Amino acid sequence: MTFNIPNQITLARIASVPLFMYLLLMEKPVGTILAIVLFVLAAASDAVDGYLARSMKQTTVFGKFADPIADKLLIAGALISFVELGELSAAVTMVIISREFLVTGLRIMAIAEGKVISASLLGKLKTMSHIGLVLVILTGRYFHLGPGLLTLKSVFIYLAIGLAVISGGEYFYRSRQLFRQ
Repeated sequence: MTFNIPNQITLARIASVPLFMYLLLMEKPVGTILAIVLFVLAAASDAVDGYLARSMKQTTVFGKFADPIADKLLIAGALISFVELGELSAAVTMVIISREFLVTGLRIMAIAEGKVISASLLGKLKTMSHIGLVLVILTGRYFHLGPGLLTLKSVFIYLAIGLAVISGGEYFYRSRQLFRQ
């Protein structure tokens, strides 16, 4: 593995997940503020490490593997914490996390066949909806935005679930030839 800057950023994102969860589960205002800041930095680092890897021609096999895992760990850590805090149901969280496991498994199958399943537009929109859901819940925990927050949270929950299911279906449809062998 090359310890280039993009890979170091990815590793830092992975390492930030337990700290993020600890800060969030503290249930203290300072913990929530720090959790918001850490989540925003970690989410933004996804775009940064990808841009740097491409622009500096430092893409690596490790980066291609670890970057999507880091994203999934960050979102899963937030969603699991929200279940513990009573912000999300386990069912919502399970739908979203199941999609991640299924698509990751599909990508592993494709790699075994010498194929690559690249991210789709729907997959990127799904990621943005999950980041949006986490940010809505995080900011709502600290800023107490009133009754409008419940509506906004519901919209993001349905959006996150819908895009998880639809984009997951798209990946399986695009990769259906893997199941014909």
